[in-house]
Amino acid sequence: MDFDSDGVRIHYEVEGPERGKPIVLVHGFASDYRLNWVGTRWQETLTGAGFKVIGIDCRGHGRSDKPHAEADYGVGLMAGDVVGMLDDLGIGEVACLGYSMGARIGLQIVLDHPRRVTRAVLGGIGWAGAIDHAAEIAHAFRTGEPTDDPIVQSFYKFASARPTNDMQALAACIVGLKADVQPDRLARIRTPILIVVGDRDDIATGAPELVELVPSARLVTIANRDHMSAVPAREFKQAALEFLTADD
Repeated sequence: MDFDSDGVRIHYEVEGPERGKPIVLVHGFASDYRLNWVGTRWQETLTGAGFKVIGIDCRGHGRSDKPHAEADYGVGLMAGDVVGMLDDLGIGEVACLGYSMGARIGLQIVLDHPRRVTRAVLGGIGWAGAIDHAAEIAHAFRTGEPTDDPIVQSFYKFASARPTNDMQALAACIVGLKADVQPDRLARIRTPILIVVGDRDDIATGAPELVELVPSARLVTIANRDHMSAVPAREFKQAALEFLTADD
């Protein structure tokens, strides 16, 4: 399914029981709904637990439109896309599961639209407001010439391996996706939040500091997992399901 978000076409999918508890899934940078959440068996896990899964392809990714202007990728705009999708479906409140970029978007939804999220699982996220080396990563995407920095090389390898990715759109996204999260706003959050990171994640730095700033957040650390390998981890799924069903 698709809807128009102020001129940008956004693709999404709905799976699971019609009367299931709705949960929106927001993927990471240079990924899409199916790669991030279906291939890793998250969709299967959640629908099997009775959830109605709503998966979005964020702008610049998957089967959604891919504009090339950095101004089209503010985190507030991308959070607004998710809320617009929920409006298109006529859904008021949802749980939220986001990873990396998707976690940053999920946090922004909690900040900007607190009544729309009942509880949120945010994986692969730290205190930093933007990805380190964003300008260098964008340059590599635009020129096809990654530096010898291991983080730049990791992003470039992951993104360029998928022929459906538009590297110019992703370059605009990684620069435009700037989060200006102020500590006083984080301190006012009351939505229950579970932060999940791998103990070897060198991209999502500062997760404990983020949890300290959000009164309603708690942290789960997954042993022997880095930024990429944490996504399909059984421990991640178990922690998320326990948290998401806590009120049931």
